[in-house]
Amino acid sequence: MTSTLQSATATEAVTKRPGRWLALSVLVLAVLLVAVDATVLGLATPYISEDLKPSGTQLLWIGDVYSFVIAGLLVSMGSLGDRIGRKRILLVGATAFGAVSVLNAYATTPEMMIVARALLGVAGATLMPATLALIRNLFHDPRERSLAIGIWGATASAGTAVGPIVGGFLLEHFWWGSVFLINLPVMAVLVVVGIKLLPESRNPNPGPWDMISVVLSLVGMIGVVYAVKEAAAVGFTWVMLAAGLLGAAGLYGFVRRQLTLPAPLLDMRLFRHRGFSGAVLADLLTILGLSGLVFFLSQFLQLVQGRGPFEAGLAELPAAIGAVVAGLIAGRVARRYSVRAVVSGGLAAIGLALAALTVIDRSTGYPLLGAALLVVGIGAGFSFTVTSDVILSSVPKEQAGAASAVSETAYELGAALGIAVLGSIVTGVYRDFTGPAGTPTEAHESLGGAVEAAAGMPAQTSEVMLDAARSSFVDGLTLAAGAGAAVLLAAAVAAWSLLRGQRLDNAA
Repeated sequence: MTSTLQSATATEAVTKRPGRWLALSVLVLAVLLVAVDATVLGLATPYISEDLKPSGTQLLWIGDVYSFVIAGLLVSMGSLGDRIGRKRILLVGATAFGAVSVLNAYATTPEMMIVARALLGVAGATLMPATLALIRNLFHDPRERSLAIGIWGATASAGTAVGPIVGGFLLEHFWWGSVFLINLPVMAVLVVVGIKLLPESRNPNPGPWDMISVVLSLVGMIGVVYAVKEAAAVGFTWVMLAAGLLGAAGLYGFVRRQLTLPAPLLDMRLFRHRGFSGAVLADLLTILGLSGLVFFLSQFLQLVQGRGPFEAGLAELPAAIGAVVAGLIAGRVARRYSVRAVVSGGLAAIGLALAALTVIDRSTGYPLLGAALLVVGIGAGFSFTVTSDVILSSVPKEQAGAASAVSETAYELGAALGIAVLGSIVTGVYRDFTGPAGTPTEAHESLGGAVEAAAGMPAQTSEVMLDAARSSFVDGLTLAAGAGAAVLLAAAVAAWSLLRGQRLDNAA
């Protein structure tokens, strides 16, 4: 199986489709759509807390339910795109993404916001696998494909920069729902231009789309991730145990069913390819180590250091700049040196940058934060671009949608687990702060809740409470940064072993 996968690109004719670079410009719009939405949520969280008044648990659900749903549906949607057409599912998904963004913008209760984020996950599950699969089918020359993947990744990184800056501007001039409405013009351009420029591609012999497998995948992923979230937040409970067992049973059933179906949603034999498995694992561990910290970093910049939303967005810019630059040259560097050197080196750099953040406090100057974020961006740009290239080049183009979905599932699962585990570390440490007499219960739920509660308290009491709350929040943040650093350094070691001998093709 390994030799078959490794020769997938070698057996393809090197055909250079006319208009492929214009088509790529449409695909990166979809990436931009998702990246901007992911980043603005963190900036808007303090305002959502003030307006909707969610509990600490509800706030975590608002942050991670999107990842839960999208992780459960990515493989199914990637496989569906292989069957009905990647262009079709991309355009339908983009339209739905824009429509559901309106529901996010006008949510009036925490429950409504959670449901809106879940529906956005359903729409989002169609986008990323389709974009990568279309790149796999547009670019047959390996060097061109590496550059296209680098541009694809660089656009995602640029979106993480544009999102906070545009979102910060909107938050300073309009209500928090406006940050979700910026999806609409991007979606409109994507659909109108995509209809004309994108070529359709699908698996010519796809087989049926197995609904039982879809349900097993969804139940399995959500059950397992929910169990991990509950275990991290409140410890052992019977509900957590039941969810974990249900999720494990669902995933076991999914794997068994794929091995027996003549046309599975996901060919499980792909995981026998060491490069494919190593790249997927590296992506999962990287996002797990990063996401929980990133989710709370905007709150640190705004609620602890007192920056405005726009300034907070600019403060996070070095990470995006580093990722854009590294992503564009990652393929060339990996060919000159080696895949495992670039991926492992990138992951180790992120781990060391997170370790540096364990020493921050409320008065830490921006040079340390900016330098750490720049290193994180460079490491992520190198690692994610090369692992995406490895995953795509390891499979025949007919399976590109399912393979891309595995890559994105690792990303989203890592994000959900990172917010659940590392986010729970921050929340757990924060809740134990000792405030003055009269500190309301909601102040212990979240830092945003403490800031809101302080507005109705006597000036001296509120100052003492906020001082204790902010110090406790920073303690939790530094502890989460240390945990994230350990995860990233372990991922670097694992990638060095699993990606041994892996190379990017120079020619088809």
